[in-house]
Amino acid sequence: MNTDPIADYLTRIRNAIKANHRIVEIPASNLKKNMTKVLFDKGYILNYKFENEGPQGIIKIALKYHPITKIPAIRELKRVSKPGLRQYRHAENLPRVINGLGIAIMSTSRGVMTDKEARKEHIGGEVLCYVV
Repeated sequence: MNTDPIADYLTRIRNAIKANHRIVEIPASNLKKNMTKVLFDKGYILNYKFENEGPQGIIKIALKYHPITKIPAIRELKRVSKPGLRQYRHAENLPRVINGLGIAIMSTSRGVMTDKEARKEHIGGEVLCYVV
């Protein structure tokens, strides 16, 4: 039993990047699928695939590296809102990650989106993680 599946999701990606893996497999959930779509849309991962193996399914993520220097596209993943201390932000004071160079993935009433999209739609929500 995992008490924080989002932290497990981020840790699996971090560990795969440190080990220079090309593909990482993660147990699926709807929130993790939406976070994966956001990472793909913003260019942090190369590709993803949802497979229905077992009762909950698996997310296969192809990690993105620079072709010459082999530097990963994701340099840092940081969990913000934790089960013991949830972090909610109003639309007026949404976080800026490295002054706009990174993204904050947020869970809002209109689904999972980045801080920039939430700011444009003027809605707040729970700040899940920072990606740089």
